Amino acid sequence: MHPDRATPGLRPLPLAAAVAIMVAVTLRPQLLASAAGGADHWAATALFWAMSAGFVTGVGFRPHARPWRLLFSGSACLLGIGLAMLRLWA
Repeated sequence: MHPDRATPGLRPLPLAAAVAIMVAVTLRPQLLASAAGGADHWAATALFWAMSAGFVTGVGFRPHARPWRLLFSGSACLLGIGLAMLRLWA
């Protein structure tokens, strides 16, 4: 266990990112459209991974298995947002 995360608790930044993604995609699904107008599935996958990771780590849940901890960490949330932004702006 990481020394500064010995006691799990709410992590406001990843939780806020997850809620923001959820609200934005619900209200404006066209944000995940490609330039041609179709759905950009790679961007959606990255963004929904970021949202999932944000919710999991944001509420303070810490999976026991290392692969799951890496997939649903705050860093994974940031990486998913970054990948989605790169995909949508490229």
